[in-house]
Parts: sequence; C-alpha cells; structure tokens
Amino acid sequence: MMKLLVATALTQGVRPNDYHFCIEGELVWIGLVCAADRADPDGGCGCGRGFGGLNSVRATTTARVADLPFTRADYVEALRSGLHQQGWMLAPGEIAYMADDLAALVADVPEGAVLERRLDDVVVRALPAEQ
Repeated sequence: MMKLLVATALTQGVRPNDYHFCIEGELVWIGLVCAADRADPDGGCGCGRGFGGLNSVRATTTARVADLPFTRADYVEALRSGLHQQGWMLAPGEIAYMADDLAALVADVPEGAVLERRLDDVVVRALPAEQ
C-alpha cells in the first residue's frame, strides 16, 4: 500500500477559482507552470494551482491523499504510462525520481486529507474530519 494523490471534488468552491475537470479518484501529478502563472497561482491559466490527471489529461485544484494497493514499481509505471500518453518522454530515472518525490510529499499526511497547490507549495486544505 502507498499513499498517493488522487483527484477529488471535495472542498471545491473554497476558493472562487477552484476547478475540477479530472475523473474522481484518478492519480494526479504536479506539472510545470506556464509563464502566465509563474508569479501568481491565481493567474489566468490555472496551472499554478492545479494537479494534472494522469488518465483524463485534465486538471483539478484539489487532490486527496489515498492509500492505494500500489508498489513503487506500480506507481512508477502508472506515472510513465500517463505521462507518455500526454506526450512527455521522460527517462526512466526521471519518472522514478518523480514517483519518489510525490510519494514523499504525502507520506506524513493523513489518508483522506485534501490538498491544494499554490505554485511550488502543496498544503493541506482540509483534514478528513473537516470535510
């Protein structure tokens, strides 16, 4: 079992510019930020505050910590496959590093917590008891 980030509609609307276009429960990653949002997570694009869906190729401003029946190898393959589908051609070492970094980000966060992103900061928006 691994704690991973998945898309969620929970707590949508807390911020007026929230959005949720992902498939509920799909794995998400933290993508690059475009020039329009680089200095402001509330910029016009929205990528500075979003998590990218690995299956839907859509995005959401909220992600939930889920304990899933994945091994590290499973997670690396899920990232590789999802990113490859989106046109990202990353080296295996880069994908493994990304998997480890994303898993470490949520390792100490309680399962069910909802997170939000503000550029390079990913913070808890709500704990399970608050939802």
